[in-house]
Amino acid sequence: MQKNHQYAVTITWTGHTGAGTQHYAAYGRNHTISIENKVDILASSDPAFRGDATKHNPEEMLVSALSGCHMLWYLHLCAESGITVVAYQDRATGTMVENETGGGRFTEVLLQPTVTITNSAQIAEANALHKKANALCYIANSCNFPVRHEASCKADLRM
Repeated sequence: MQKNHQYAVTITWTGHTGAGTQHYAAYGRNHTISIENKVDILASSDPAFRGDATKHNPEEMLVSALSGCHMLWYLHLCAESGITVVAYQDRATGTMVENETGGGRFTEVLLQPTVTITNSAQIAEANALHKKANALCYIANSCNFPVRHEASCKADLRM
């Protein structure tokens, strides 16, 4: 049975500087992302597109969404498989190519999770679960570019 899930987000432009959008340099790219019962996210565009470098931008949030979704599926699969994860950190990067008209697209995202587990005999199995997590990730399944993985796993027997 198919289940549908809805996600509601409110985006409010906060970059009006007095001249509106009279020309490209006249307005700020700042905006607030609001989701009911959650802390607002102050965002902007990438600095390459006249944005505020101190705020999150949509491109970073896309890479973050892919990384977060993968991590959550991976942890779920490890728990189901009896693999105890005690640390997980991902250094994810995304590549976006801008075309001659100013538009563009992501060409790939690379996830580089470093995982620590408690049993060294399970490292191979833990590494293999990244492929399954990718296949289950809702966000990765919605992308028209590859989401690659270069994962590493180690055991900390002190845990």
